[in-house]
Amino acid sequence: MSLIKEIEVTELAQLKEKGNAIRVIDIRQPAELNSGIIPGAEALPMHTIPLRINELAQDETLVMVCRSGARSAQACMFLQQQGYDNVYNLRGGMMAWAGSGLELGVPQAV
Repeated sequence: MSLIKEIEVTELAQLKEKGNAIRVIDIRQPAELNSGIIPGAEALPMHTIPLRINELAQDETLVMVCRSGARSAQACMFLQQQGYDNVYNLRGGMMAWAGSGLELGVPQAV
């Protein structure tokens, strides 16, 4: 089993601030998104990832986000099994992001 790469909320915030090319993928269910998302994050519910995997380029840096970091860790593992190398789990998920006082965005209609 391969280890999952993780990124801290502060590190992600700094990378986004610098304009680094990172896609933040929020894998929570639509109802969960109403509590706020990371600004610029894309909603892609976890159960749809196998069906929509072609929308995720293997050469992109992807950060997977859920409420606590548990489901997104599973999503990272799945993507790694599909050959994705640049996949990171947001440690602590949205609880850590919001708990750090970082900005919350409003989900875009999917």
